[in-house]
Amino acid sequence: MKKTAFLLLALSVIGLFSNNTYAQQDAQYTQYMYNTLSINPAYAGSRDVLSIVALYRTQWVGLNGAPQTGTLSLHTPIGDKVGLGLNIVRDEIFISEETYINIPFSYAFNVSETAKLSLGLQAGAHLLNIDSALANTGEFNPGDADAQFNVDNRFNPQFGLGAFYYSDKFYLGLSAPNLLETEHFDESINSNSTSSTARERINYYIMTGYTFPLGSDLMFKPAALIKAVDGAPLQLDVSANMLIKDKLTLGLAYRWSAALSAMVGFQISDELMLGFAYDRETTELQQYNDGSFEFFLRYELFKRNERLISPRFF
Repeated sequence: MKKTAFLLLALSVIGLFSNNTYAQQDAQYTQYMYNTLSINPAYAGSRDVLSIVALYRTQWVGLNGAPQTGTLSLHTPIGDKVGLGLNIVRDEIFISEETYINIPFSYAFNVSETAKLSLGLQAGAHLLNIDSALANTGEFNPGDADAQFNVDNRFNPQFGLGAFYYSDKFYLGLSAPNLLETEHFDESINSNSTSSTARERINYYIMTGYTFPLGSDLMFKPAALIKAVDGAPLQLDVSANMLIKDKLTLGLAYRWSAALSAMVGFQISDELMLGFAYDRETTELQQYNDGSFEFFLRYELFKRNERLISPRFF
């Protein structure tokens, strides 16, 4: 059964790349609420501390060639209005490897005594590597010269925009992390000298959430994320998290027509937080894998405003 799933994955990826345009989507995260800088540059500096987040996601465990993603981000306020950061993403799926390196910048405006509007932009680099030789495994050998092609660490610039409105209890974000629809073109290695094209599509995000205090030691936060990209179905993530005694976070999430998720986080100290999520597919693919796992670690220091950290819960 796992071999069957691997064949489906391999054929779909090769079909997308071979002599066609590839509608590239950004990596997905279940715990995106702790990894916001990866999808919205306007988030930079909004936590009012130096915040460092490392996240690792392994998707569809047990299925060879399934996506694996690692991110490392840091951001900090500079003065009262400016935020600056660094975000690195490494995404691997089957025969492709992608690396994103971006520097986000934000500028925040006070719109009320308790709310701010942050506008952000980012610039950086994207590296794409595609190696069709990786498809020649013991489980799958395409045997079709037309399916053979390579892209060797192709460099392209990136430029993205975002807006992030937030108060101590509510947030709303709009963003497009990369507005450049770059095409990657390479001659394939087959005898017919045909070509393949991979295109970076624009990914649009809308995210929102609200924190409801349910007592002195309990907070409830529903949240939603919508992602849209041309050539792919609309993706909707909804989640609900409970924060207990400012220490323990428990949550459930649902990715529309895709997966159910459970999340847990623990604030080990004022500076350090650890989180874990598990996804289980709701599609037919669930019978071919053992689910998806995601881990993150957040470290924060130089806290300047206690009021903006704990009650915000994001």
